[in-house]
Amino acid sequence: MSFSVSTGKIRTVQHRINGRETTGESRRTAPVWNPATGERQANVLLAEPADVDAAVQAARAALPDWADTSVMRRSRLMFAFRNLVEKHLDDLARIVSAEHGKVLEDAKGELIRGLEVIDFACGIPHLLKGEYSDQVSTDVDLFSFRQPLGVCAGITPFNFPAMVPMWMHPIAIATGNTFVLKPSERDPSASNFVAELYAEAGLPDGVFNVVHGDKVAVDAILDHPDIAAVSFVGSTPIAQYVHERGTASGKRVQALGGAKNHAVVLPDADLDHAADHLIAAGYGSAGQRCMAISVAVAVGDVAEPLVKLVREKAQAIKVGPGLEAGSEMGPVVSLEALERVRAYIGSGVDAGAELVVDGRELDIQGKGFFVGPTLFDHVTPEMDVYRDEIFGPVLVVVRVDSLEEAIDLINDNSWANGTAIFTSSGQAARRFQRAVQVGMIGINVPIPVPMAFYSFGGWKQSLFGAHHIHGPEGVAFYTRAKAVTSRWPEETKGGPHHRSHLHFPTAV
Repeated sequence: MSFSVSTGKIRTVQHRINGRETTGESRRTAPVWNPATGERQANVLLAEPADVDAAVQAARAALPDWADTSVMRRSRLMFAFRNLVEKHLDDLARIVSAEHGKVLEDAKGELIRGLEVIDFACGIPHLLKGEYSDQVSTDVDLFSFRQPLGVCAGITPFNFPAMVPMWMHPIAIATGNTFVLKPSERDPSASNFVAELYAEAGLPDGVFNVVHGDKVAVDAILDHPDIAAVSFVGSTPIAQYVHERGTASGKRVQALGGAKNHAVVLPDADLDHAADHLIAAGYGSAGQRCMAISVAVAVGDVAEPLVKLVREKAQAIKVGPGLEAGSEMGPVVSLEALERVRAYIGSGVDAGAELVVDGRELDIQGKGFFVGPTLFDHVTPEMDVYRDEIFGPVLVVVRVDSLEEAIDLINDNSWANGTAIFTSSGQAARRFQRAVQVGMIGINVPIPVPMAFYSFGGWKQSLFGAHHIHGPEGVAFYTRAKAVTSRWPEETKGGPHHRSHLHFPTAV
């Protein structure tokens, strides 16, 4: 199964519109790097507004028939798509690993979490069930149902090139919408592969379209009058921009932003368990996760033994190419990302934090975008390494004296995506989960991403818009409700009609 075309030695990733790959009006391209070698492995087309319009028009033309397709047929198609994704799980994982850099098992984990949302979408007949009330007034019944919005769009980030789009398009399509996806231009190929799987599953042409691009494509999506809704995941400044520009043009928008996730470790915690999970949550996928733990909050006298354990475990991580057997952590996605992470490490040192493990000292052959696990201790909230979302394998430790101080630290942060607490005290855990102003909370679980039948989303600067993503709120986001009040009067055969009153109607 192909997902690109070749031009010489460097393949070009094209748009996929109305069931076909096309160059459209695109004349610009961007490089797709191999993060493990630092070499260009492909070019990706960058859409012009005309390309976005072509995708939207294809989606608009497909909408009437697809929205009118029975909910059972849509469900069966989702089952077929789900089985194809599972069948090609290894193929998709290799594509993700090759372009993103994450290790193969991590790529498979991303796909499994995306697959769970497809599982959820397979149950769309149940999810779209409305409500019915008989005899709300004399001879009057009341019922409700939900209908699709129309053409919807997704703008997704590089860090989960398969999973995050799968948090959007299966639910949008299952609820009767058509969809235009603008994935990250850094790792675009997985989206084209998914489009081919949809086609093999029997999805009609035009229902799912892929347009590659940069800000030009994003703005064209946000401004297009025929797009009803936009889902976005990315950094906080861009999420705010997408929300403001999209809503200004009359669209429904959900825009998930950045994070600075804290994990609190209390003195009564199982330290080996906590350290293991801080390693996994801080350094997995080279820290390029919006749910990564980037701040460990050590309470009281737990700090010294915790830092010692994390240092030992961090130094034992095997860093290498994502497709290489035995690698536990791959490279970051680009040279720019590598330079940014290295600059933040230098900034932390300059600010006076204690550099316990220096990822810049990693010794690895080749020109890949590698930086090793990095650990700072004695970090304060004024330092850049605490304030900013580094999006790399940098874990910082902040020391506090009490659980209350830890809660205050978290609540003072402008981001509120996820947080965790490690403790053996049910009372402390309950106090924590009720007091922290964060959307997703883990208790002895470092990355509390809810299952697909719940919804994913943060608070404060981590979310713009009224709806979280996937789960029940995903269904609500991609549909709107109608309430119908119904009466069927008997025929009067020329007799007198019941006269309607002029006052506001009430139940009788």
